[in-house]
Amino acid sequence: MSLQPSILWIILGGMLVTSIPRILPFMIIRKLNLPEPVLKWLGYVPICILTALIVESTLKVPSHGITSINLTVILAIIPTCMIAIWRKSLLLTVIVGIITMAIIRFLLG
Repeated sequence: MSLQPSILWIILGGMLVTSIPRILPFMIIRKLNLPEPVLKWLGYVPICILTALIVESTLKVPSHGITSINLTVILAIIPTCMIAIWRKSLLLTVIVGIITMAIIRFLLG
């Protein structure tokens, strides 16, 4: 299977377009001295984003019917949160979460 040059340029362009808005703000803010209230407020952003991601993936919202809880995600959240609280390591937490979810999906089909 060969890769056409046009497809390669599309992939590289997509990579560039997606990475610029994610990296550029950090590069700009790193050089600024922000006031203490702004820094304190920004400290809550990761917690809010993580909570939104967890709640969104935990709930199954069908186009019609009643919202239900995704049991596979709940089963993966429990050991992942325990590792996060115990070790306080983001890398270890992510690895445990990925491995736990992979095992659960493998066992439950």
